[in-house]
Amino acid sequence: MSGILAGKKALIVGVATDRSIAWGIAQAMKAQGAELALSYANDKFKERVVPLGESIGVKLTMPLDVGSDEQIDSAFETVRREWGELDVLVHAVAFAPREALEGSYTRNTSREAFRVAHDISSYSFTALARGAAPLMAGRAGAMLTLSYLGAVRSIPSYNVMGLAKASLEASVRFMAADLGPGNIRVNGISAGPIKTLAAAGVGGLRKMLNHVADVAPLRRNVTIEDVGNAAAFLCSPMAAGVTGEILYVDSGFSTVGMSFPPDGKE
Repeated sequence: MSGILAGKKALIVGVATDRSIAWGIAQAMKAQGAELALSYANDKFKERVVPLGESIGVKLTMPLDVGSDEQIDSAFETVRREWGELDVLVHAVAFAPREALEGSYTRNTSREAFRVAHDISSYSFTALARGAAPLMAGRAGAMLTLSYLGAVRSIPSYNVMGLAKASLEASVRFMAADLGPGNIRVNGISAGPIKTLAAAGVGGLRKMLNHVADVAPLRRNVTIEDVGNAAAFLCSPMAAGVTGEILYVDSGFSTVGMSFPPDGKE
């Protein structure tokens, strides 16, 4: 199969439904020639992820709770046994307790919510990288994670997840510096808001979507296909000189400093 990822083996962590960003990435990478492995967080998601994978010819699916070092070790042992090598790792996982994703940041951020958000949404990328890096030895490896504008700007109700995403973006830079000498690149995509299962936990999502569509230079929200295509590029040899970067795929919303309502709506 031809494509910019032809011959590459990619593990995508975080597919939940056919509307998840990770699924958009999986479809784009498959279309560009990659051989895929998918993981599911628990048995509930297994019932969704396995059929999705089968629909695009994925033969390797496995359980992987990123909060468990034992499951991370087991997943990479499975990859080693089945493939013996790995070219691409995609981390598309984020979680914070629902009560911490609404209202006042200060009042609603408990010590436990802070810990969970950072463990699952940020540290897990480093934990996965520790398992993936040995399988990328001698290859041109690529690791990718997903962030959001809330890492660098205050966003209503995004709360503690913004801090976790800021930590995740910092880990991209530190991992890029650490793994670069081994020819492994590490990047992130900061995607605009998309109506996914994960995003549904953030209060005011509909207002965010409407605001971005009104203000962004492209006057629309991005899709999982937009993000998937950017991910395929970043993990391909075409981006061989790119590492430690956060690429915004948000219809240009992050570039806008001020906007005014259309004439007649002042």
